[in-house]
Amino acid sequence: MRFPPYHWWRTVFFLIPAISVYTVVLGAVSILSSLFDRRGRVAHACARRWSWLILKTTGVGVEVSGLERLTPGTTYVFVSNHQSIYDIPVIFASLPYQLRIIAKESLAKFPVLGWHLKRGGHLFVDRRHPDRAGILQRWRALVSDGLSLLIFAEGTRSWDGRVARFKAGSFLLAIEAGLPIVPLAVVGTRRVMPKGRLRTEPAEVGLIVHDPIQPPALEAPTTQDAKILAERVHDIVAAAVTLQDGRRTGS
Repeated sequence: MRFPPYHWWRTVFFLIPAISVYTVVLGAVSILSSLFDRRGRVAHACARRWSWLILKTTGVGVEVSGLERLTPGTTYVFVSNHQSIYDIPVIFASLPYQLRIIAKESLAKFPVLGWHLKRGGHLFVDRRHPDRAGILQRWRALVSDGLSLLIFAEGTRSWDGRVARFKAGSFLLAIEAGLPIVPLAVVGTRRVMPKGRLRTEPAEVGLIVHDPIQPPALEAPTTQDAKILAERVHDIVAAAVTLQDGRRTGS
């Protein structure tokens, strides 16, 4: 009889219970804080602590480069690739910005986590029937509070680590809002927990912050304008992921 490897047992009987406790406790604090903190600052602090605890418990070290390219106090649209569910803890723990995610609507239904995201001001999108005007209105409300946005532009996690085509919808909103876009390259999180596997392993991962890109000033931007911008950002992120993955694997 073949038994599961050590890291499977560690994940199921240690990490999942520990992360569940972090989620329930900090999620409850976050939800309660929304009663007096309408801007979600306390909720974001809880999210950063939750992220830090998950990384430390799992044994994930993060090397961050490029933060000096950002201007403190500026509102950005951060656009990242998506290799693993660990991308969110890596980004939240590493970026000293008030972040709000544009997430799929189904996440809002998760107990505690979904409630935390909803009360914390994150945006939920019905991908089958997106309300672009409504999203832009909520987006501008967040920006007026000095909050930055985080988008995983591939729409889902990668199976093989390669960066898939970026969806243009969020870039059209970014052009309309006139906000600088910051490409983020997350490298190595697939080795922690790839898509479709119930097992985590300690690893050293990287987060590369690229120079902000100011979208074109257009009165009536089109889908084609958004696709051009999406391809530009995609190429920057994909090149960094390919280069760094090659260095980490020694190829």
